[in-house]
Amino acid sequence: MTSTTTKGTAVLTLPNDTDIQVTREFAAPAAVVWRVFTEPELIARWWAGQHGTVMSIDIDPRPGGTYRYVMEANEGFEVAFHGEFQEVAPPERLVHTEVYEGMPDGEAAATLNTYTFVEQDGRTTLTLVTRAPSVEVRDAIVDSGMEGGLQEGFDLVDELAAGLAAG
Repeated sequence: MTSTTTKGTAVLTLPNDTDIQVTREFAAPAAVVWRVFTEPELIARWWAGQHGTVMSIDIDPRPGGTYRYVMEANEGFEVAFHGEFQEVAPPERLVHTEVYEGMPDGEAAATLNTYTFVEQDGRTTLTLVTRAPSVEVRDAIVDSGMEGGLQEGFDLVDELAAGLAAG
């Protein structure tokens, strides 16, 4: 078993008119990767990537629970997302809505994000499917620079998870 990280290896595809699918392997067991996606102090260490500074992380990962993440972007403006958890099955599946608070359509442009964590040989493959309400919303998300920010954030997730797994 190798303990190397997997920098910049998230694969983004568009399987249909409304979905964005991202697949990425992490160098840690699923229970550890789960923690990095659900514990506020760990989320705060990766969520902004290189694009800003996390200002607050509020998360209640249970069905019906909510979350809100806020960062100050490097350009000096605030970026915030919020949503509600639909399904929470540690460490295998996490489903929540997501609203980008800067989107003109607000709640009408909400996505449904489904995270599936599959562990094999101490490593975890994450499949994230973001389902947009329309092709226009999906394309706006992709065109926003999502992939670059995601690669940076997921590189940090991998480093954090590998470090936690190593003890």
